[in-house]
Amino acid sequence: MKSCLIVDDSKVIRKVARHILETLQFTVDEATDGTEALEYCAAAAPDVILLDWNMPVMSGMDFLRAYRAAEKSNAKIIFCTTENGIGHIQAAISAGADEYVMKPFDRETLEAKLQIVGCM
Repeated sequence: MKSCLIVDDSKVIRKVARHILETLQFTVDEATDGTEALEYCAAAAPDVILLDWNMPVMSGMDFLRAYRAAEKSNAKIIFCTTENGIGHIQAAISAGADEYVMKPFDRETLEAKLQIVGCM
């Protein structure tokens, strides 16, 4: 069974994403910011990370840069955010994101992104 770490400061987004991912047969863990996510990733190796852009403590971009610089950094990363400017998308991909999905998202959209990154 594939695993996913949801990194988002919104409890509602984490709940919705968890429900979708569990129906897609993923085991799911959650973190509320980039710092928690880095600590989690140091101890475990998720297959995919669903990552919010704007979070307190450590942003999604800061997490992404730190994670990709780490030795164990082979999870697929899907940025999940309301930031929809082409500059944001290019910055995320350049920093090491594998895909990008806009909030709000539905099961079909998330499933398609997971297929694109090879996690389905």
